Amino acid sequence: MFRLIVVNLLFLGIAGTNSAQTTDKAATAPPASTQLRGNNLALHDFMYAGESHNRRIIIVRQGKIVWSYDDLSGKGEISDATMLSNGNILFTHQFGVTEITPEKTVVWNYDAPPGNEIHTAIPIGNDHVLFIMNGDPAMVRAVNIVTGAVEKEFNLKVKHPISIHAQFRHARLTANGTLLVAHMDLNKVVEYDADGQELWSFPATAPWGVTPLANGNILITDRIGVREVTRRGDTVWTFSPSEANAYHFASLQQAWRLPNGNTVVNNWVNEWSTTAEERVGTIQALELTPAKDVVWALDSWTAPAALGPATTIQFLDTPSAPEDVHFGSIR
Repeated sequence: MFRLIVVNLLFLGIAGTNSAQTTDKAATAPPASTQLRGNNLALHDFMYAGESHNRRIIIVRQGKIVWSYDDLSGKGEISDATMLSNGNILFTHQFGVTEITPEKTVVWNYDAPPGNEIHTAIPIGNDHVLFIMNGDPAMVRAVNIVTGAVEKEFNLKVKHPISIHAQFRHARLTANGTLLVAHMDLNKVVEYDADGQELWSFPATAPWGVTPLANGNILITDRIGVREVTRRGDTVWTFSPSEANAYHFASLQQAWRLPNGNTVVNNWVNEWSTTAEERVGTIQALELTPAKDVVWALDSWTAPAALGPATTIQFLDTPSAPEDVHFGSIR
């Protein structure tokens, strides 16, 4: 089982253009009085990162920012991030993938070759990382970060080999050691075995996020909304922004199922096409009951907790990409 081990001394004191989705101006957001407010920042402790002008990762505890990391020397946008059980954070930043300690020391880094991008990475234990490289060809690669050896690699099909930016964003490993990949430009989610053989697929409209659930179903986020689908292809739960019209959405990113049965959906807003004033009032995350009642709304754009756009969130008691997984024989 996943165990979150945090470096206590540090944590007690202590995100580019999303071309795959369309972003509306946040100026059309409804008045704040119509939205759920209150302890929206303090209800959960979480790690937060997003595609923005800054490459920043934030940790919030008890409603306050207690730790932040800024990649001032790099370039690109943070699309995926996972806090590991040892307190390290693995994150992708478009032109590479990096693991840092709570003290912000880089323990592993891989720079994407020219003409490639990396927007998703998955830990396998503490010694392996699986990531997808957008490119021509696009490929899955599993690396032993201790030895540097590439232990698994295979190509992925894409619709537009030259338009690499919009090929992939998120992938996740299942409990069965298979890989779920959101193929944005092929409009489908595909499950692969460790040899790259297709096992299952489901149609989606420019899918962005994919999350395997404990019941064997899959949460898919695309331009339409969020769907929970079975392996037979049945849709058993859905959510679209129109069902929470008191909240302003711009571009859905990912969805997670919490142990209490609620679903968290996060939403990104484009810093390149909006002003700071326009972004205020745009939702960053929403927690919904199975009946789609809103029980938590995150909207924190101003000091002292200016979080910025949301691409990924990880509640500190619930891993977004559990590392006690395997990919074929890689554990």
